[in-house]
Amino acid sequence: MMHPPHAHARIALRLVVAGACVWLSGCAADRGPYSALAESARDSGKAQELTQRAAAIIETHPGRAEKLLREALTSDLYHGPAHNNLGVIYLGQRKWYEAASEFEWARKLMPGHPDPRVNLAVVLERAGRTDDALSAYASALEVYPGHLAATQGLARLQARSGRTDHRTPKLLEEIAMRGEDEQWRSWARRQQLKSPRVSEP
Repeated sequence: MMHPPHAHARIALRLVVAGACVWLSGCAADRGPYSALAESARDSGKAQELTQRAAAIIETHPGRAEKLLREALTSDLYHGPAHNNLGVIYLGQRKWYEAASEFEWARKLMPGHPDPRVNLAVVLERAGRTDDALSAYASALEVYPGHLAATQGLARLQARSGRTDHRTPKLLEEIAMRGEDEQWRSWARRQQLKSPRVSEP
């Protein structure tokens, strides 16, 4: 897990180190900056090993990690964790479009995994696309009910944008009980005592 700068009660970006990826034939037409290999030339094992190496150094040496992730995607264009983690690097560089593109790749390649959706929501939120960010956080909770980062992100953005709804009390209750740290838990408890217009954590 990688925390963005000044991560004071904010959503931590989610690294994906390993995991099975589902190849989607629809992705082949949208290669972006990558060149797809023939199925027989793909090396998923190498891509996973390079992604794990990159994840180990992504906070301390993001430039080297980016190089490893690009090499991983040369080995296997459809390795979802490499796309996700490359998106984390781009987000740290404030490259919103590039980060969103990588998280979209990861979301399609890992349809049951919430982290690319949470990361995409963070990008959209920082780019000022509140409605899309709210939808992305909600999407993460659809594929993984109770996912803590998505719960925290959705509740916080609802509070910040003044768009609390019927889901908000349950989200706050969940955060108050098992928030990522005491700061999150305290924030949720404070909001439970306030009006529907809750404040920024």
